[in-house]
Amino acid sequence: MMDKQSRLIEQLENIISEGRNPQTMDIDLLSTDQLLNSLNQQDQLVPLAVQQTLPQVALAVDKIVEAFNQGGRLIYIGAGTSGRLGILDAVECRPTFSIGDNQVIGIIAGGNQAIYRAVEGAEDDGDLAISDLKKVNMQAQDVVVGIAASGRTPYVISALNYANELGATSVCVTCNPQSPLVDVAAIAICAVVGPEALTGSTRLKSGSAQKLILNMLTTASMIKIGKSYQNLMVDVNASNEKLYARAVRIVMQASECDYATAKAALAQANHNAKMAILLILTGVSVEEGQSLLAQHHGFLRHAVTSAPKK
Repeated sequence: MMDKQSRLIEQLENIISEGRNPQTMDIDLLSTDQLLNSLNQQDQLVPLAVQQTLPQVALAVDKIVEAFNQGGRLIYIGAGTSGRLGILDAVECRPTFSIGDNQVIGIIAGGNQAIYRAVEGAEDDGDLAISDLKKVNMQAQDVVVGIAASGRTPYVISALNYANELGATSVCVTCNPQSPLVDVAAIAICAVVGPEALTGSTRLKSGSAQKLILNMLTTASMIKIGKSYQNLMVDVNASNEKLYARAVRIVMQASECDYATAKAALAQANHNAKMAILLILTGVSVEEGQSLLAQHHGFLRHAVTSAPKK
């Protein structure tokens, strides 16, 4: 009868991302240039692996859009590197798309202190995951995305099981196709990047694949709820000098106006780039613009097209 450590070692033996990479067996003997070339060659495999997941990513995006339209949220949950990537994506959504603090949430095993240093045993505590989801009052209309390169992290598996119990949409982002997490998730996104250049260091190819997938989940979802005009992020929150300068530039690019016109429109629109663009392109008042955007659920292109001709 195997003890707990023996069972874990056996599990790791069957995880692709934990295997030894035959192409990097001599990296400890390489020059710096050769070593970096070897790492770069492995990194080039990541986008191709992510490309294979696009059908599943599309399913997840549609569920996230549906959740947003019903007042639901996107909740990322993970441990270690995976948890940090989820928090990073969640935090960056707020200034980029001017969303509320709770529309996209990142949860990491062990709490905020685990962002900076490992919290002993947190990733193995399934009850902790349920407690963390209860703290954010997870509901059936939410989408819960469990992130784990190995696909075997007990904390993440427990989170998705709990999401299933409550009727929420469960999604996993992993790099191991034969994993418990794939079986638990309603939508399984699995980027098979193969063994890492440095065995077991899943912050490398696995982490890069996860980052690309999380970027797509939020960026595509935000575009589909009206957060862009053409390929411009018109809902940017001008909360500092750089973002204000970016908002001015976006208004100029979208409306082909000059700097002074863009600044004046932004002032009239209370620094709302989307509204400023609408004012310039259509000549409507702020009140009319608000009504148009409300009618079209925030989609600027539709609001511009349907505006009365002046």
